[in-house]
Amino acid sequence: MNDYRINKKELLNEIGGWNRFLKRKVHLIACGGTALTLLELRESTKDIDFLVPNVTEYGYLISNLKKIGYKPVTGAGWSRGGKYVFDLFRGKSVHTTELLESPLSPEKHIFFEESTYVYLGILNYYDLLISKLFRGIQVDFEDSIILYENKKDEININFFKDRFRETASYDISEEKVIKNLHTFLKMIKKE
Repeated sequence: MNDYRINKKELLNEIGGWNRFLKRKVHLIACGGTALTLLELRESTKDIDFLVPNVTEYGYLISNLKKIGYKPVTGAGWSRGGKYVFDLFRGKSVHTTELLESPLSPEKHIFFEESTYVYLGILNYYDLLISKLFRGIQVDFEDSIILYENKKDEININFFKDRFRETASYDISEEKVIKNLHTFLKMIKKE
């Protein structure tokens, strides 16, 4: 196992460790490669990405992570011992992509599991594709194709295109991200 990648079992063990020291509920919504790993579409992920949609829960989680030795290592990244970096995004923004709705809204995430203090969900397929394609780097296109090819029976491509365009209309780089949409659609041969 590459020390810089984490598989589903190791990821769930890390989150289980968090559950042991928390005293209040925290909702985590997996996004990025983490979502694909939990969906078993990728064996492992290098970046561990979670949305913490509730701002109060975000503050509580960060405060407790500091108590057990986590330190900030990037803008949103936290690590303990340098092995893995957890990117924890507050609210409804993944990196610089602001989603239209909170992922805690009904039907905006997929339930994964719940322990005493950690609720773990996965971002819905539409917002997962949008947040990946807004970044527009090669691995994000690859991940988007993997997600689409494996879940296309559950993805309404016309709804996706409309939602992508609506999300893009609020973005400072609207033209650029729309180009990413067209590139993706050509890659899946749906345009």
